[in-house]
Amino acid sequence: MSNPDKRAKGVQAFNAVYGGMMTAPEESTGDEFFEIMMEDLFGNIWSREGLSLRDRRLFTMGAIAALGEADVFGIQVETGLASGHLTEEQVNEMILHMVQYVGYPRTTGMRGAAGKAIHNWKKKQKEAQK
Repeated sequence: MSNPDKRAKGVQAFNAVYGGMMTAPEESTGDEFFEIMMEDLFGNIWSREGLSLRDRRLFTMGAIAALGEADVFGIQVETGLASGHLTEEQVNEMILHMVQYVGYPRTTGMRGAAGKAIHNWKKKQKEAQK
């Protein structure tokens, strides 16, 4: 059963995490997977006090990298840049640090995804300035 208060809190957290690059629908989608994600992951976990959104993003990115999920890592890089949680220099430093823990093969994929995300973010920044 859906909880409107938790969902609203989840939508707010989702929109803050993704820096406006991805937005959650204000109304229920009817998609149970998405609704559980809004209420539990974003309404309960990302909304908790104790860690900043930036800290949560960094931990999330570490877990994603360890799993070798380059596409999801790229999304986190681009939305981290858009939300102001990360700079390009910090992303590059994260890649160098990460290789020591998750290995070269996995980090190579993360590096490629990060490079693409940085390129996309810069392109959107230039378009927004026009």
